Amino acid sequence: MAQKPLRLLACGDVEGKFDVLFNRVRAIQKKSGNFDLLLCVGNFFGSTPDAEWEEYKTGIKKAPIQTYVLGANNQETVKYFQDADGCELAENITYLGRKGVFTGTSGLQIVYLSGTESSNEPVPGYSFSPKDVSSLRTMLCSTPQFKGVDILLTSPWPKYVGNFGNSSGEVDTKKCGSALVSSLATGLKPRYHFAALEKTYYERLPYRNHIVLQENAQHATRFIALANVGNPEKKKYLYAFSIVPMKLMDAAELVKQPPDVTENPYRKCGKEASVGKQIPAPEEESACQFFFDLNERQGRKRSSTGRDSKSPHPKQPRKPPQPLGPCWFCLASPEVEKHLVVNIGTHCYLALAKGGLSDDHVLILPIGHYQSVVELSAEVVEEVEKYKATLRKFFKSRGKRCILFERNYKSHHLQLQVIPVPLSCCATDDIKDAFITQAQEQQIELLEIPEHSDIKQIAQPGAAYFYVELDTGEKLFHRIKKNFPLQFGREVLASEAILNIPDKSDWRQCQISKEEEETLARRFRKDFEPFDFTLDD
Repeated sequence: MAQKPLRLLACGDVEGKFDVLFNRVRAIQKKSGNFDLLLCVGNFFGSTPDAEWEEYKTGIKKAPIQTYVLGANNQETVKYFQDADGCELAENITYLGRKGVFTGTSGLQIVYLSGTESSNEPVPGYSFSPKDVSSLRTMLCSTPQFKGVDILLTSPWPKYVGNFGNSSGEVDTKKCGSALVSSLATGLKPRYHFAALEKTYYERLPYRNHIVLQENAQHATRFIALANVGNPEKKKYLYAFSIVPMKLMDAAELVKQPPDVTENPYRKCGKEASVGKQIPAPEEESACQFFFDLNERQGRKRSSTGRDSKSPHPKQPRKPPQPLGPCWFCLASPEVEKHLVVNIGTHCYLALAKGGLSDDHVLILPIGHYQSVVELSAEVVEEVEKYKATLRKFFKSRGKRCILFERNYKSHHLQLQVIPVPLSCCATDDIKDAFITQAQEQQIELLEIPEHSDIKQIAQPGAAYFYVELDTGEKLFHRIKKNFPLQFGREVLASEAILNIPDKSDWRQCQISKEEEETLARRFRKDFEPFDFTLDD
């Protein structure tokens, strides 16, 4: 007999608005039935007068559900939490404690960490330290059969949680949040992680806790940040969900991956977050000692990290796979037509396409030698995504949408084609229909895959494939088994249905002189400069 799921509610910063919260909970339970627990993260108490709280503390009013809360995040509210190990604050309202594990009678395991990050000694009563995080991890992760926990409750967001995920709005997750919480989430692998304090709602796409094709499949994690109770913008502050405790679940069911799962946002920050330190930056993986700065006004050489080097003996980076022979696209190769290069990052570069469909048809290419997107390291993937996002903004400012495609067939170095299409030409759905129609005409099975899915989930290294990414994020994929028309992507985009330049479907028919190419490259560099994220380094 299947285990009946627990029905839980999670809440963001209450800030002393107890009546607003509990009236809302009553309304939800009246409509949808009773829930088992309410879990509150962020600031439970506010700077408002205590009159409302006194009514709950003295029993005049009662919370309609068993409620568990985290401790203080500032000196002002420390007075409400007298016992560091947790205690009952009022009937049906329990303070969990500074840190620890709460295991319900059902077997549900909830790990909690109160307060905000601090490196000061002694640690303030409203903060946690590297030692607190280390002890929690050691206590749980040292168990031989440890797989993860059901729920993690913290007040601060984990730093970097937005990496590889959907937009976190105005919250910059590279600057905001706690690196220690990121470290804790990395080690504990919670199925759900709730946080608050930023006064906004953010439900990140689920992320995986294993490396595809290298580790056994593990469950995914869902991170949810909740807004403050009763906020005027009506941002979501209460989240309802059902969960069966991990220990009672079938192993195959537990590790089933959601269709929109992403890479682990913390993995790019190093194999393991160093407890008590900022999560380290990723190790350099570029193969190339040949870098030059395209900013002519500065006229500086750049180090192999893509930044100005002050050390005469920079650390040598690890190298990606090397080509077996001359490569036209490895940036260090003498074969590269360097006058076409228009921008250089740390791991990737942009170049104008030779014989492009338009004057601003560009390629995103890895600096080192990688055959396909599937084979890219996490650091290179991140920069590819950054280039894609930047090019979308750039072309949108010019009244265009960009279509990307990759053909990993009869090619030795990844070339991610980026073709701008004027918005006036056609809608995204027309472009999608054109690809599907022409694929059917040529008996090519072009499958639509989930918008946020990773090509690495579908194709293994070495597999031949073709895929298209539309400006909406939709992706079309074909696994190449035998033959495939080399110009298929260009033919579709050059067709009458889209750009209406069918005579340009073969790049060899579109070649221009080197002088003309140099002129186009200079123009693109100048136009692209306001959007160039590499200048921020």
